[in-house]
Parts: sequence; C-alpha cells; structure tokens
Amino acid sequence: MSEKVLHAGDSDFDATVLQSSEPVLVDFWAPWCGPCKAIGPIVEQLADQYDGKAKVVKVDVQEFPALGVRYNVRSIPMLLMFKDGQVHSSQLGAPPNIKSLLTQMIDKAI
Repeated sequence: MSEKVLHAGDSDFDATVLQSSEPVLVDFWAPWCGPCKAIGPIVEQLADQYDGKAKVVKVDVQEFPALGVRYNVRSIPMLLMFKDGQVHSSQLGAPPNIKSLLTQMIDKAI
C-alpha cells in the first residue's frame, strides 16, 4: 500500500480534508466491497503521482458510517474531490476508465 494514501475518520476528517491547503481526493470504501478493492491500486498510484499537488484520503464507511451519511454516500466506491473545504466533483462506482476519470477530477482541482 502506498505510504502517500492517508486514512481519515470522524476525529481527523475535517483537519485532513476540509482544512487542507491542497485539493483532496477522498475514496469512501469498505473492506468487503469488491469494486473498492479493484480500484484500490489505482487510487494508490494517483496518490504517488500527485504527491505534493493533491492529497489522497481513504475513509472506511463501515468503520466511520457518520462520514458516509454526512456526504450522502449511498453506494461505494464513491470518490469526492474536495477543494477549499467544498466538494468540487464526484465519481460513483468503478467504471473501466476510472483512472482517467479520477485524473481529470484531480487535474481540474489543482
């Protein structure tokens, strides 16, 4: 697993994501979710690729359900791009072109 991927929960989400000076891609996922596991390596690649320009954070919605509720996460994987503390864009699910979609989301935010 990439050391660049951060993990956030109820206690540190605001500081890690909303107060970040860099745009933040947040991956809402759960350990039992097959599509979440499938895109995991792509999310890690993006964390390495954008190191210093954007953060990548994973939130386990099974462990921190309140964060899922707060951001209306009804289905996973759900990825939200935050910029200046606000949701900038989102991607639901894991389509075959997920890497290019996420790359576009990050590029638009930085």
